[in-house]
Amino acid sequence: MNIYCEKESENSTETRRKHKPWKSRIHNFIHSPSPRKKIHRQSLHYFHEFGESLEKLISHKCGQAAFHVFLKSEFCDENLEFWLACEELKSITNPEDLTYRAIAIYEEFIRKDAPKEINLDFYTRDTIAQNLQLPAAVCFVEAQRKVYSLMENDVYPRFLQSDCYRDLCVAASGALGLGNHSRA
Repeated sequence: MNIYCEKESENSTETRRKHKPWKSRIHNFIHSPSPRKKIHRQSLHYFHEFGESLEKLISHKCGQAAFHVFLKSEFCDENLEFWLACEELKSITNPEDLTYRAIAIYEEFIRKDAPKEINLDFYTRDTIAQNLQLPAAVCFVEAQRKVYSLMENDVYPRFLQSDCYRDLCVAASGALGLGNHSRA
């Protein structure tokens, strides 16, 4: 099973997959026989850097995926998803695409009662609503900064202390042939 969040289509008649515990998802992520395994193995040597800063953690797809799994268990995965959406927005150069994506981000994360509403103060929400009159790649920069700070100072330290992170490091050590580490 892939630990990346997969959206179910609105017209899907399939039943929702049963939620597996994070340990299963991390184990399957590290040991999957997928064609991307080579990429995962190359990324594994970065795991020791993931404990140095949130920036290093989320600068790698593997770190993002592990952190996303942890955030889901903490019921705050919308923060990382918002931050990543803002990063994607900064790379859009076509004005029409930028406008469309900025409005989509607002509808998904910012507006009152949004499906993945992030925790922002009134002033920041109001500023974003005004910025959307003429959308630009930096519409959400203040909200993105606040969400990053929240993740860095609150959730990231808990992630580093979590069984999720420890198990990930142990799995990475094993996948790299660094020996078996047992937890005390």
